[in-house]
Amino acid sequence: MSGVVAADREGERDPGLQPERTRLAWRRTTLSATVAAVLAVKTALAGGVSVVGVVACALCCACWFGFLWIAHRRIRGLAAVSAPGALVPPYAAAAVICAVAMAGCGAVLVGVG
Repeated sequence: MSGVVAADREGERDPGLQPERTRLAWRRTTLSATVAAVLAVKTALAGGVSVVGVVACALCCACWFGFLWIAHRRIRGLAAVSAPGALVPPYAAAAVICAVAMAGCGAVLVGVG
């Protein structure tokens, strides 16, 4: 309890393990996006190659690279400072767009296959 009081007196926020949990969450999400991209490639190549399947797979892989870039940037940002700020809205929007686009591409691949 005295550590919390001392941190309050100095005007600093004690983030505890929150930044580490957030970094781990970004890594887990990136891992699941990687699995989705690998499954997209597998689905696009299984049972013959179609133009729609290849385009959906390419879009899924592009979204995966975008999400990976955003996640890596956020993980580095969380590790760099003791009290990290919030994710900036353009990066948050890009991460959401990449995730939704990957889901859409997966739906197209399931429908084609």
